[in-house]
This record gives sequence, C-alpha cells and structure tokens, in this order.
Amino acid sequence: MGSVGCCEKQGKMSELVARTGRQQQRYEDGCRLVAGCIPFRYRNSEESDGTDSEKIVEVLMINSTSGPGLLFPKGGWENDETVEEAARREAIEEAGVKGDILDCLGYYDFKSKTLQDDFSPEGLCKAAMFALLVKEELEYWPEQSTRQRSWLTIPEALDCCRHPWMRQALEEGFMKWHASRTTGSE
Repeated sequence: MGSVGCCEKQGKMSELVARTGRQQQRYEDGCRLVAGCIPFRYRNSEESDGTDSEKIVEVLMINSTSGPGLLFPKGGWENDETVEEAARREAIEEAGVKGDILDCLGYYDFKSKTLQDDFSPEGLCKAAMFALLVKEELEYWPEQSTRQRSWLTIPEALDCCRHPWMRQALEEGFMKWHASRTTGSE
C-alpha cells in the first residue's frame, strides 16, 4: 500500500511542471506581458477571553531566487492561456496554492533587470495582478525546492516586499479593492 501512495505522489508531481522558455510568451509594444496574483486568506484573531473578534487578512509571499525580499507569484503570460489562467498557473508553480481569482487589481509597469530579450531589449514588463482567494495549499509544487512560502499580514508584507511595483499593487490595488469589498457588503 505504501508504494501506491508513492506512485500517486509521483504522478501528481509529473502533472505539475513549471513552464520554461519564451516560445509562447506574449509581448505588446516592446513590453513583456506578465500575470500574477496576490494570494490571500482570512484568519480569525482571538480576544484575550478566547472569543473570535475579527478576521485578519493575510497575504502569501514567496522568496526571491535572485536576492533579498519577498514577492508575489508572477510570470510570463503565454499565447495559449488567458491572463487569469496564467495568474493561476504562476500561483501553483511558484507558491503551490490554488484558489479563486476574484478580481483584477490593476496593471503595473516595471523593468526587469534579468529578463531582457529580442522582443523587449530594455526588459520592460506590464503585469496584470489579481486577487486570489486561496482554497488549497499544495504539499508538492513545481518550484518547492527554490521557493519558501510566508503568510504575512498586510503591514508585514509591505515591509518585506522586494519590488516597489509589487508594494504599489498591494497598497493601491489589493488594499483598496479589499476595503471596497468589505464596506460594500455590510
């Protein structure tokens, strides 16, 4: 019976392989098109008497493979997928999470120092960022050997965020979106 479990795990891993290469990469006006998300969940905070008081929003960030600081999952948007599918794929590949894409938080321009190519010689990128409500954390995911996950409160995430454009996506995109969503439903 133990070997069946092992084979099932191996089968799951073989289904989850990170895409590589740039053959299917989308570009627009010299910019590489990128899709990403801010994965989030709710955690109940407890009062000193042990009762639940309010729900705390936590966002999931991952380590950068090229230096200090934390990131949100993101990567190239490819020709054979919608931008939402690309954001979901990146969440699985880089952070090992699955969930529901709720809304687009906006488009953010940035310059990649490491990903310059013939179609974008200056490394210009435009990222579509989405709010992703996490429903499942995978035990195994394609980039687990190089990525660590961290659940953080929004103030913690703002302090740890490696790139200014991701901080902007969190502050101006996610926080405003979340505030309008919670006040609009009450």
